[in-house]
Amino acid sequence: MTREEVDRTLTRLGAERDAVEASLLALQDHPGRRLLEGAELSGQTRERWAQAEPGLGLLWSMFDTYAEALAAARAVRSRRTRPGQAELTELTELLRGRGVTVSAGQTAHTALSLTSGARMSEQVSLSDLVDRMNDWYARIIAVASAADAVWTALPARIDLLAAELGRVVALARSVGVHPGEHPAGDALAELGKELAALRGEVVGDPLAFWTPRPGAPSTHAPGSAPGAVDTARYDRAARSVDGLRVELEDLLRLRDDADERLEGIGETLARADATLAEARRARGEVLAKIASTEVPAVPGPASAMRERLAQADQLRRHGQWHRLGPLLDTLEGAAQRELQRARESLTSVTAPLAIRAELRGRLDAYKAMAARLGVSEDPELIERYDQARRMLWSAPCDLRAAEHAVLRYQQALRPADRRPYGG
Repeated sequence: MTREEVDRTLTRLGAERDAVEASLLALQDHPGRRLLEGAELSGQTRERWAQAEPGLGLLWSMFDTYAEALAAARAVRSRRTRPGQAELTELTELLRGRGVTVSAGQTAHTALSLTSGARMSEQVSLSDLVDRMNDWYARIIAVASAADAVWTALPARIDLLAAELGRVVALARSVGVHPGEHPAGDALAELGKELAALRGEVVGDPLAFWTPRPGAPSTHAPGSAPGAVDTARYDRAARSVDGLRVELEDLLRLRDDADERLEGIGETLARADATLAEARRARGEVLAKIASTEVPAVPGPASAMRERLAQADQLRRHGQWHRLGPLLDTLEGAAQRELQRARESLTSVTAPLAIRAELRGRLDAYKAMAARLGVSEDPELIERYDQARRMLWSAPCDLRAAEHAVLRYQQALRPADRRPYGG
């Protein structure tokens, strides 16, 4: 090497030494590394940290060796302003050659080789020594950064979710939902166990929740992590807690609305009973006033509905909201169907009366038409009108005969309808 090359190399190696020292100091204070040293680890985190942790001491040992070799080279360079050939040869060997003596432990690349090497020492170059420091540093920082990323992301969120779960459990108790009595109560108990287990696993084996980025480089910036925290289990638990909260809030609303809903069902059934009573009264009237008519029977009140309504009231009184909700939904639908059934019965029973009323209306309309045509005093029309009227206003009324009489009166009007008014 020339004098200029020696000076440039010493400057570069000096800057490299300062950078390595800064990285080692940062690693010394890295929160992930400090937590790893004090944690009770398990699983792959314990395995990988057992492989990487010995490198902490090796790094400083290799750094000291590197610094001593650089200091020795600087001492040779400082002997004279313009070094002679002997000094340049010695500097070339120190800076580029394999003139740095390191112990077997300092040359190790894996935890296994720390104890398996037969050689006590090895001659390496400063460049080789830097590469080995970089290799150890990358392995240590990879574990520390990944563990720190997981510990930063998950435990606090799990604690917040556990607190939210506690509030949901309190809500469940307020609406009578308990483990062993309701699926939601069982689900809440299981979620409590899952969150406790998840937190323990995250704290003990954070790397189990770390997903390396595919194709990530083996080295990366200090404190960075080439991957992402796997939050799938936490996310599932969070969704479950939220779903149960919504379900329980529905039960809470049910508790607040139960009285009104029960009252509404009772009113619907009362209207159905009143409609059936009206149908029974109308059936008696039809049988008395309409002759030769098949009148359908009127069904009785829904006593079974009353029993189920009483059961619903008992559930309300005992706070069994999770059982009351489905029952109320069923009762509301059944009450509406019962009311519809009563209305259909009334319509069916009163159909003959409706037909009679329609015939009476038609007869009056035809009489008004006769008056407009000026033929209301026609003897034939008077006779046919009186005959139809007697049939429609007498009891029992023969609807078939009455309809025929109304038709005859209408037919008698048609010739008059074609005559000019007043003709």
